[in-house]
Amino acid sequence: MKTISVIIPTYNYARYLRDAIDSVLAQTVAPLEIIVVDDGSTDDTPQVLTAYGAKIRAIHQSNQGVAAARNTGVAAARGEYIAFLDSDDLWLPRKLELQIARLESDPSLGFVHCGAETFDGEATLDVLEGMEGWVGEAILRLDRMVVPVPGSGILLPKRVIEEVGDFDVRLPPSDDWDLCYRVAARYPIGFVPEVLVRYRLHGSGIHLNIPKMENAMLLSLGKAFASPDPVVQALRRHSYGRLHRILAGCYFQQRKLRDFARHVMKSLRYDPTNIGYFAAYPLRVIARRVS
Repeated sequence: MKTISVIIPTYNYARYLRDAIDSVLAQTVAPLEIIVVDDGSTDDTPQVLTAYGAKIRAIHQSNQGVAAARNTGVAAARGEYIAFLDSDDLWLPRKLELQIARLESDPSLGFVHCGAETFDGEATLDVLEGMEGWVGEAILRLDRMVVPVPGSGILLPKRVIEEVGDFDVRLPPSDDWDLCYRVAARYPIGFVPEVLVRYRLHGSGIHLNIPKMENAMLLSLGKAFASPDPVVQALRRHSYGRLHRILAGCYFQQRKLRDFARHVMKSLRYDPTNIGYFAAYPLRVIARRVS
């Protein structure tokens, strides 16, 4: 069996970090190494890492963002395969075992991902909607969930990330979406339809910063649509219309109605067929409140 490097980027998540590391140490297939990249934490993260001694490789750097921390880990990795785990998430014990088996059974795959469950305290919700095969177009369309938890759920050969390039440091929190798309544009993708990742919901998650997500996804789509491929170009209006539709919903949930309206107009400008979606918005809001 080939060797696996696990990369855990972290910044001021000492309160969650032990759980993340322990979930890797509990894997039924032990990785070659666990690389924890401390991206300039100012909390108790250094003390947490010191307590693990030789069980992990700790790398400390000035704060540069999660994408840069992941890139530092990739550069230091010695394994033939690489798996990423965000420091506020957890793995179930068979995560590496089932993914490495899938990759070794089909070496043509660019990466293998898996199902997940979100949790907030005791409440959980399974997410098993991942896709496999040639999914680049599906990722770009933004119509559905293709890779449920790219930051903590993918396992890929190191040679693949060396081929497609590092995480783009301009793009958090969308740098993992961008990497997955770049891989899926070149390779088929594998999926293990089991819950193998626990994705933690909490108030300080970067995904809650909607303006930052807006900027990152617009940059990500700009990169994707720089391709002259006519198949890619045919999706431009749909993808931008869908992105602005998603952003409109995010801003509505945060009660930022001016931003909501701005993205409604942009969505309709790109894809007028979204009018039906927005026309039914009041009914969906009422239904959610009733439920």
